[in-house]
Order: sequence, then C-alpha cells, then structure tokens
Amino acid sequence: ALAESTKAFGEREFVVFDDERVTYSAWYKAVATLGAALQEMGVCKGDRVALAMRNLTEWPVAFFAAAVIGAIVVPLNAWWTGEELAFGMTDSGASVLICDADRWDRMAPFKAGMPELQHALVTRAADAALAEPARALEHIIGSPKSYADLPERSLPNVAIEPDDAVTIFYTSGTTGKPKGALGSHRNLLTNGLSTA
Repeated sequence: ALAESTKAFGEREFVVFDDERVTYSAWYKAVATLGAALQEMGVCKGDRVALAMRNLTEWPVAFFAAAVIGAIVVPLNAWWTGEELAFGMTDSGASVLICDADRWDRMAPFKAGMPELQHALVTRAADAALAEPARALEHIIGSPKSYADLPERSLPNVAIEPDDAVTIFYTSGTTGKPKGALGSHRNLLTNGLSTA
C-alpha cells in the first residue's frame, strides 16, 4: 500500500544521489521490475533477501522490491567485515543477496560458508569481476539514470497481512554475535507514521 501510494507523486524527485535524480514514477518502475525478477528467481513469501550496500540509489529499490513480494528483507550493516556479513547471511537463512561491489568483494572469500546463497545481485561492479552466483543488478533494472525507461508494470500480486514478517534487523551484538530481530509490516509502517 505504501509503494502504491507513491504513484500520486509521479515525476517529483524521490531520491537524489550525486548526479542521480530518480522520480517516484521511475522508482516504482524499478521496484516492480526487480520484484518480478526476484519472483522469477524463485523468491516466495517468507524467503529471506539480504541487502548489503551503502546508501545508494539502489537501496530503497531493493528493499521495497523484496518487501512487496512478501519476502523478509535482511538489511546488513554496510560497515561489517566480510566475515560479519557472511554471518548475517547464514544466520538469517538468506538465499538471495543484493549488494554493492564493495560488500561483494568483502563477502566473496566467505562464499563457501554461505551454503544457502543461490543468487547475488551486485550493483556498481565491473561484469568481469563477477562470478557465480553473482550477476550485475543493472542487467535487471539498469542504472538509476535509466529507471524511467523501464516499462510500466504493476507490483506483483501477493497477499500481505499487517503482521506478516518483513524485516530481520541485527542487534549490535555487544555480548556476543548479533541477533536477528524480526519485524512486521505493521512495525515498519507504524514507525514511519510515528516518525512523520
């Protein structure tokens, strides 16, 4: 419902990052396209999709694309080491990772310790630097500057209830390993409304 409500803002700017300017309409197209692609990869409601990147234009696209198909988004701390990122992947049971090139470079040496990982979509990486199971996110949604050129499409039709799980955020782990805290769609939307 929140993603659908952004249609009312159309060509107004949603995200500005350096020289990248993405409108609400372009963002929606990218979310719908990536959500459909995740479903084609076999991601179903309740599956975990990890998100490991700095604050790039692709971050809100990846987050919402997973959330609108009922997947549980696992935002991993971009400051974590490769070993810590790999821990978050395995502990959460994520089978899909959406990340930037720096995070992929950190995690790649630990691929053997992430047996659940089936797909990695990496943004802002040279294709030559990617090896299975990684491929460029741009092959699916293009670069942020081209989101507006994506075809019009609806969000995938998935029945989502307010108390369905939508996130696993990791605690700071001050007395040991970080622990994943499950959050619901209701939690996420209530937080947004409270903040506003």
